[in-house]
Amino acid sequence: MAAASSSLVCTWLVAACMSVSCQHQMDSKQAAPRTNIRCARKRRLLSKCNASFRPSNTNTNTNTIDNFMSSCLSPCDRYYPLSLSSSDFFGAASLFRSTNVPRRRRPAPSGEAMAVAIQPSMETVTKKKPPTKQRRVVVTGMGVETPIGSNPNEFYNNLLEGVSGISEIEAFDCSNYPTRIAGEIKNFSTNGWVAPKLSKRMDRFMLYMLTAGKKALADGGITEDQMDELDKSRCGVLIGSAMGGMKVFNDAIEALRVSYRKMNPFCVPFATTNMGSAMLAMDLGWMGPNYSISTACATSNFCILNAANHIIRGEADVMLCGGSDAVIIPIGLGGFVACRALSERNNDPAKASRPWDSGRDGFVMGEGAGVLLLEELEHAKKRGATIYAEFLGGSFTCDVYHMTEPHPQGIGVILCIEKALSQVGVSREDVNYINAHATSTPVGDVKEYLAIVHCFGQNQEVRVNSTKSMIGHLLGADGPVEVVATVQAIRTGWIHPNIILENPEEGVDTELVVGPKKERLDVKVALFNSFGFGGHNSSILFAPFQ
Repeated sequence: MAAASSSLVCTWLVAACMSVSCQHQMDSKQAAPRTNIRCARKRRLLSKCNASFRPSNTNTNTNTIDNFMSSCLSPCDRYYPLSLSSSDFFGAASLFRSTNVPRRRRPAPSGEAMAVAIQPSMETVTKKKPPTKQRRVVVTGMGVETPIGSNPNEFYNNLLEGVSGISEIEAFDCSNYPTRIAGEIKNFSTNGWVAPKLSKRMDRFMLYMLTAGKKALADGGITEDQMDELDKSRCGVLIGSAMGGMKVFNDAIEALRVSYRKMNPFCVPFATTNMGSAMLAMDLGWMGPNYSISTACATSNFCILNAANHIIRGEADVMLCGGSDAVIIPIGLGGFVACRALSERNNDPAKASRPWDSGRDGFVMGEGAGVLLLEELEHAKKRGATIYAEFLGGSFTCDVYHMTEPHPQGIGVILCIEKALSQVGVSREDVNYINAHATSTPVGDVKEYLAIVHCFGQNQEVRVNSTKSMIGHLLGADGPVEVVATVQAIRTGWIHPNIILENPEEGVDTELVVGPKKERLDVKVALFNSFGFGGHNSSILFAPFQ
């Protein structure tokens, strides 16, 4: 082994010398005397390497490369001592030990010489991976923090009853703003979920994320005893945020106006979108895939799709995934007001978010978090988990049209839905429930509706609603929160109403869109859409577990 390794290195080094030497000779017939001397030294070096291995009957006219091929397959003392063991050669000692050999600049090897040098190496046999059955992914736990409930059952019961969580903002004085309403969480507590010391330091988006994540674990029946039995190297966290820690960062800017010494030392890490996932993984000791994705309001769907793919590819067995955002603060409200994106229906907050209604005047900002516990099917069965629904698959595309507006023909959304159906192998007729992205904006609602009609217009069974009519737009957190609503629809057989659809937009068919009352529906396959600034589109399919 040592000899083979040594010969390969000797071969490479000599080949490099030869290639550079020959190249110089070809490039210039009138080389400087110093260059001729250097070339002569290299030839002498080569002859010394080959001397003890050249056959006695070698023809002096034989090409130098032929001699090189026949002779440099054994170690050469010139490059390293024969006493050097293979472990020393490949180990750290050989890398960091000083030697008496003068350091030389290594010539760049030519492709031809390298091809010759590599030839003696062991032949590689390529084996085809045997076909394997795709791993199935199921939902076994859910956790939420929303304006109308802090657990999945409370949240969905309020949706079915048409309870609105939109009201006047109480977190700060916004009397000078044209928009003074939001889907604000009024009574939030971290007691029993997050250490008091961290609760005081962390941004609210991280607190929502941590509590929702731990609630998802509890809902999934993962007790402390089961936690000890999990292979934590195969458990991961993938929870994103569209806006990150805006409050922490804004406070740091205000402190900087006085002095940098007044700044929170945690302002940078606690402002980054990935830190919530990281902190939750540290708390749980989960060492599997851990990162976050930020694609504006489509953030959570991207996280859910990628988390499921980690399980499908066999890189994890359990994943906590979703999103969180908390931007009902002066800079957050002011930013969206400047975009002219928000509703100004301050006198009647409960009727401000009205997807597909002709009286809509913009979206209503919300806050919160949603986290799903995704699990590989056999892993879930083995631990006796309750399976709520099955993740079938999904897709994402990009409009490449405008920073904030959807494509006029809805091409990106149509492509996204059709790709999701195609990749999962589900027909359009099988989908009978769609939880739409519909945010109550004048343009976005109609474009999504037309895309849905294009894809499912011939399906007489499909029903469409929007959870945002009651909780507003939770930005990067809307995905998992609305997926929870979708999964609850599968579980209960009830779909929630669009509470403010008093005068449907022209062309909107009320036979397709759910009205102001909940409806009974045996969901066969459910589709959930989520789109974001930048033209990011995502669609996910869920179905009852069978």
